[in-house]
Amino acid sequence: MNPARRLCTYENDEERNIVRRQVERSVVDVSIIMPMYNASCWLNECLQAILHQDFTGNMELSVFDDASNDDSWKVMVGWKERLEARGISVVMSGSNYAKPKGVGYAKNKAISQSCGQFLCFQDADDVMMPERVRLQYEASVCHPNSVYTSHGPTVIMPTWFCSRSWFLRVGLFDEGGKGIPEDLLFFYQIIRQGRGMARVDKCLLVYRYHEKAATQSVTEETIWKLRVDFLQERVLSQWESFTIWNAGKLGRKLYRCLSPVNQKKVTAFCDVDEKKIHKGFYTYEESQERPKPKIPVLHYKAATAPFIICVKLDMTGGALEENLNSLHLKEGKDYYHFN
Repeated sequence: MNPARRLCTYENDEERNIVRRQVERSVVDVSIIMPMYNASCWLNECLQAILHQDFTGNMELSVFDDASNDDSWKVMVGWKERLEARGISVVMSGSNYAKPKGVGYAKNKAISQSCGQFLCFQDADDVMMPERVRLQYEASVCHPNSVYTSHGPTVIMPTWFCSRSWFLRVGLFDEGGKGIPEDLLFFYQIIRQGRGMARVDKCLLVYRYHEKAATQSVTEETIWKLRVDFLQERVLSQWESFTIWNAGKLGRKLYRCLSPVNQKKVTAFCDVDEKKIHKGFYTYEESQERPKPKIPVLHYKAATAPFIICVKLDMTGGALEENLNSLHLKEGKDYYHFN
């Protein structure tokens, strides 16, 4: 005997709408993750671009306001109805703190309140291209174990797109606050765990660089130190000796910032500048050792791999790339770029 069916009844329209929203949120394909702090002057352009995405799946916008003291919240509220009329659900919350706790904290909060299968990272002052979500979603569905970026610098976080499960396996963002490059630290965790990164090699986002951007609170020296530490952890710890390609300012700075153990692994600097090569060596004047270390300066053809290359790409008219190709070296084995 079949049990009697029970009809689903609602006390009122509000209860019906709550249930409807819960069902909709259970099948969200993409959550756009947007931390927000004093972004009122940029938000209209940012949200207009989200509204015009050509993605046909289910999307939500998850916004966390990190103690803004401008009209950011008011602008978001004004857009909520328009976005939801387009089928993009909007989840909004904000900090109870008097001062912002930082981008990492705001991103983690926006992620925790979202429910999409995939996460699309977006800064409140940047502008998506109309095809961004669609192209990155299509790529991620085919290869869910990678994070996808746009063309351009890999570590520019607002171009990232990944599955929620992939993100949670890597871990949350650092919540150290102002001056902490949470995106770079997260990127290093990706590498440590051996997880993949790939590009949708198209222009998918306009990245806005301005004096009030959170990026401006991170000093060059902070970035430099983190990069040197990671280089020593992941690369130099595996090498018995190496050559620094650049006997100029940047190469010497790298040498001075290395640990004493890794400084002793430097067999030479190499260069193409005849004046530097003619001098014959670099003396580490700040050293407490006696006699002070003197590192040979050689022509690159006379130097021995592996190399750490401290020359900016696209700054030599192709000469650096041509010189590298002439040595038939393999990147990731015989050399690493550090510029």
